[in-house]
Amino acid sequence: MIKGSIPALVTPFRNGELDLDTLKKLVDWQIAEGSHGLVPVGTTGESPTLSHEEHEAVIEAVVGFAGGRVPVIAGAGSNNTVEGIRLIRHAERVGADAALVVTPYYNKPTQAGLIAHYTALHDCCTLPIIIYNIPGRSVVDMSPETMGTLAKLPRIVGVKDATGKIERVSMQRETCGKAFIQLSGEDATALGFNAHGGTGCISVTANVAPRLCAEFQNATLAGDYRTALQIQDRLMPLHEAIFIEPGLAGAKYGLSLLGRCTEEVRLPLVALTEGTKDKIKAAMRHAGLLN
Repeated sequence: MIKGSIPALVTPFRNGELDLDTLKKLVDWQIAEGSHGLVPVGTTGESPTLSHEEHEAVIEAVVGFAGGRVPVIAGAGSNNTVEGIRLIRHAERVGADAALVVTPYYNKPTQAGLIAHYTALHDCCTLPIIIYNIPGRSVVDMSPETMGTLAKLPRIVGVKDATGKIERVSMQRETCGKAFIQLSGEDATALGFNAHGGTGCISVTANVAPRLCAEFQNATLAGDYRTALQIQDRLMPLHEAIFIEPGLAGAKYGLSLLGRCTEEVRLPLVALTEGTKDKIKAAMRHAGLLN
């Protein structure tokens, strides 16, 4: 089952090029630290600025590096259905365990358009599909009723919910059924999300604090919210600091402090300001990640 702490992996660069050697080390470290799955080439993996060839290379590399130790949920979303079909078929061909498919951004489809889009992707392959609902970026918000319609398809198995509306979990349990996988897309609200019936988080913070995020998820899944709250208190400043500027830049900077990758990002993103760097350092110390 897809559950627990699932890092939305950064894509490491060196001098503007993919750094697959570092990516392998990150995958091995994440698994050793207890992460329950991996999502390559989501937004945190800088999917908007990867070429098609780079996108496919990263998916294939992460599947190979993971070697079946944890599920790999390939980022395979597009606002072009034909392009989405190509991406999801590639993910299936190279052995991904599932695909993460964002609601089409910018062109603002109706709810009927969302149903048609996801149905086309569902019908083109045999991979399980996780819907990624993030209206803050894509503008369109998939309603619980629309999600319930899609949940009737056998391979639409869950959602990464980044609406920030905790009540959506309960609403989607009603429309999609209790077995429908609900993963938080927001680190800061993952505690309440799981209390409502969620079973995990596709996490940015887990790039930097994989063991703590995995222990947090393990505690919530065991119903031990006292322990989960203690871990949340350690992580909350980091959840906040990483997102002062774009989260992937914050995650890469945190990883650079741990000596695990460079902080290099691609334009139009740029390096963090010194004030944000100071806040991430302080938050990592608070979490016990730095001396």
